[in-house]
Amino acid sequence: MPTTARSRPDGSPPPAAVEEPTAAVAAAAEDRGTRRVGKVPWRVRWRRDRTLILMTLPVILLLLIFNYVPLLGNVVAFQDYDPYVSNNGITAIFHSPWVGVEQFSRMLDDPLFWDATQNTIVLFLLQLVFFFPVPIALALVINSVIRPRVRAVAQAIMYLPHFFSWVLVVTVFQQILGGAGIIAQTLEKHGYSGFDLMTDADLFKYLVVGQAVWKDAGWGIIVFLAALSAVSTDLYEAAAMDGAGRWRRMWHVTLPALRPVIALLLVLRVGDALSVGFEQFLLQRYAVGAGASEVLDTYVWNVGIQNGDFSYAAAVGLVKGVIGVCLVLGANKVAHLLGEQGVYKK
Repeated sequence: MPTTARSRPDGSPPPAAVEEPTAAVAAAAEDRGTRRVGKVPWRVRWRRDRTLILMTLPVILLLLIFNYVPLLGNVVAFQDYDPYVSNNGITAIFHSPWVGVEQFSRMLDDPLFWDATQNTIVLFLLQLVFFFPVPIALALVINSVIRPRVRAVAQAIMYLPHFFSWVLVVTVFQQILGGAGIIAQTLEKHGYSGFDLMTDADLFKYLVVGQAVWKDAGWGIIVFLAALSAVSTDLYEAAAMDGAGRWRRMWHVTLPALRPVIALLLVLRVGDALSVGFEQFLLQRYAVGAGASEVLDTYVWNVGIQNGDFSYAAAVGLVKGVIGVCLVLGANKVAHLLGEQGVYKK
């Protein structure tokens, strides 16, 4: 508001009235100054960040070509797709007849689809119970018990199987647990009957979980150890001064520091629930039979590639992908309710 000037004691005329700027005017001026200072022309940003932008272009192109462009092919799930109706498979999409949701109705009536879905869910639950906690437990042991030099050696040994292909992993287990493996031969030499765990359909689901633990537990250990490295040692020292023992410090300091990472990986794992593996099960399919090893990924391969029923396989894959997205969103919502960030913020 404008101030009213008073006359001076000597009778001289008062100075001109000075109008005080209101809060809105001051805020607007500050905002204009901020925009004027913070706004950088795109040419300046291009000259500043062009190296980073050019470095990311190959990755963006790979994502577009191999991850997003193939999504357009899901249109065949609503067709009776015939790749031989035209000169090539791409133009055949435009000449194939539309059938609407017929492929999805067929999927719901297919008992083999439900058997594969049941195997997939059972294997996911087993991996969630037996595989997911193993890297956490090993990371806690390595971080709190082993000395730094021994820790580095143990971490490298545990991480090494992550680089093995599934062909090599299955071969190693075959040489150990197969009918001609080391354990079976040792038992036969001592008068006991051998066994072949690699062809036992009843124990196959536990076998593949053990293979996944041996192969990928080391990768999880590195992730959790990286999260533990960010924990301040002052917290451990303060807890020790308060009388907290090793288990108390682990429960009140270490595990709370791992909660965001655990929540993030759990959300991603739940979203990938229907993708328990492809190559691992395909390699062992003929050893235990399709009844024990058939999951949704191998079912899509068998129906689409081997039998040539591309539309039906696309419908199954599309439903699998939609359910996976819904699981990610639902698990992320639960993480938000529990106070964690999850995959993305609110």
